[in-house]
Order: sequence, then structure tokens, then C-alpha cells
Amino acid sequence: MAKPIISADSHITEPPNTYVDRIDAKFRDRAPHVVRDPQRGDLFVIEGLAKPIPMGLLAAAGKRAEELSVFGISFDQLHRGGWDPHARLADQDRDGVAAEILYPTVGMMLCNHPDFDFKHACFAAYNEWIGEYASAHPDRLLGIGQTAMRSVDDGIRDLERIKALGLRGVMMPGNPALADYDDPMYDPFWEAAVDLKLPLSFHILTSASDTFKTRGPKLNAFMAIIRGCQDIIGLFIFGGVFERHPKLKLVCVEADAGWVPHFMYRMDHAYERHRYWLTGSAITRMPSEYFREHVYTTFQDDWVAFQVKDLCNIRRLMWANDFPHSDSTWPNSQAVLAKQAAHLTEEERDLVLHDNVAELYGLGAAQTGGGAS
Repeated sequence: MAKPIISADSHITEPPNTYVDRIDAKFRDRAPHVVRDPQRGDLFVIEGLAKPIPMGLLAAAGKRAEELSVFGISFDQLHRGGWDPHARLADQDRDGVAAEILYPTVGMMLCNHPDFDFKHACFAAYNEWIGEYASAHPDRLLGIGQTAMRSVDDGIRDLERIKALGLRGVMMPGNPALADYDDPMYDPFWEAAVDLKLPLSFHILTSASDTFKTRGPKLNAFMAIIRGCQDIIGLFIFGGVFERHPKLKLVCVEADAGWVPHFMYRMDHAYERHRYWLTGSAITRMPSEYFREHVYTTFQDDWVAFQVKDLCNIRRLMWANDFPHSDSTWPNSQAVLAKQAAHLTEEERDLVLHDNVAELYGLGAAQTGGGAS
């Protein structure tokens, strides 16, 4: 009998009071908050970001493609399960999901905020909120905390607080405040993450927004959003981070996985052919070996990922439903899986839909046994 399904990447939608009620008092006047615009609907306004965050796509799961719209949606029209933990269980049951690893929504955009003190305060407030939300049903709501990586010491304190709140991992900003992540200065942070058993998550759209310029029609921007995660993976591999920290685990979130075999092949080609003039840190294994061991990838609607499972490490592939975002397979995840994963053996299916995420986050049977399968 197939094991219960766990989504490795789902989201909450931060209610309007998430930051205002919990942020450090000195930042309260600047706290992210919701305003209602007569033409554009409700907007999350964040001082220091060029544009407010509209509600239209934040909880558009279940809508037809022609119904998707960035603007014109109010917060009370969003899926209630995004902020009500009790309503969330019905959303899970409808999709045949037993539990979810939960990431932020507004917090993704905050990763790109240029003020690290402000970002640090926002993430501390969010961690308190998601800790409360997940504690309502800790067997099915599995929260991920955030750190601003303002400094190494701050980051370690964030990890300790995230662990104390009962959260399952740490979502990293794509760009830290100081040197880049391959710098050995971060070694104490990586070791703390290993010791606390908190996997590192790098989600799409959480690297500096001006890193990649989109060419041509706006739809082309959709094709570029996985590149930030790919760059970070390469940084950790070629920068020797995994060489120095053989127990470190990295989760590449919502960037799909069908590209993984070619990416590993191209890394190996670069290393074998070009490492003497395109130098990097000293590593003792082929780049693909580090990827296969240390990097987990989550995906939702990715037929190719299931087709190339034998060219990946199937023990590092993790399916997700991305509820309640616009790219979500909810409430049709079972139909999607019936089509895309039909050729998997029961053991392979269990690995991708349950075992890999359960092992990564240390989930026991009591935490993964609810919901439909």
C-alpha cells in the first residue's frame, strides 16, 4: 500500500497582522502591511521595495489559466487555509496530501530587501507567526523558518531560535549581507545547521531581483526563475562548501528537477576540461557526486523529472503541490501524479512522495500518517 503523500514545498499567505503585531518595536512604523487600492485590490506594502505585492497570484491555486490575474483580489478572497491552520487540513485532504513543508509568501520577496536590519526584524516576526501556525497541527503543518544572514553570529542565533520554535528547516536569502556563501567565514554556520539538523532551503525568487534581466515578452521571465537556484548550487559545489561540510544538506525549492541530469553533466565537463584556467576551490570528487549527495530538488508539475529519475539520485527528488500559489497542482495533484508518475514502482513512488522528505526532516510515522494517499 502506498505511503501517505507529503508536499515538500507548500506555502502560507501571511495575514495582514503578521509583521505589524510581532516585529521589533523600532521597526513597527515600517512593518510590512496591507493596503486596499480601489483599482489594484489589496497590496502588501513593504518600505524599501520598489513595488508592493499584489494578492492576485498568491493564492490562485485551483483557478483556470484564463482566470489568473495579478491585481483585483482582496485578502478575504484568498484560500483561508493560507492563514488558518484548521482550515488548512481540509485543503490537504481535498488534494490527497497528508502533510506539507510550509514556506512563506511575502517572506520570499523580503529576501531581496536591501536593509538587512529590517529584514532580520521581519524574519524574526515571521518565525514567531509560522511557529504558532504550525503548532496547531504539528503532525501535518511543518514550518520552515527564515534567516536574513545579517552576520554569521546572527545566523547561528536564528538557527537556534528556529529549532526552539519547532520549525523544520531554514530558508536562506539568495544573497547574504557580507561575502558570498562560498567564503569559509560561513563554516561555523554550516556546522550549526548540521548539528541542529536544519536543512538549508533556497527557494526561487529569493536572489537579488536585478541579477537576471529578462529579454523579450514578460512570459520569458518565467523561464529564468530557476537560474538563481542553479547558481547557488554551483557556488556550493565549485566553492568547496560541500567538500568542507560533508553532512550539509541543501534544498533547491520549486526550481523543478528535469534539468538536473544535464546540469550535473555540464558541471563535470566544466571541471574536467576547464578547471585549470577557470579556477575554483579544491574539491576531491566530481561535481555531480556532490550534487547527487547533498542537493535535494522539489518540483510540482514536472513530467520530465519523473522521466529522468534514473539519471538523478531518486533519493533526492521530492514532489510538492505548491499550494496555494498560482503554479500549484491543487486540487488536482492526484490526477497529475497518476499521469506523470504512472511508470514508477511503488518503492520509487514512495521515495519521491514520502520517504525522501520524511528522512530529510526527521519525520516520524505519527507526523506523516494523516490525510489521504
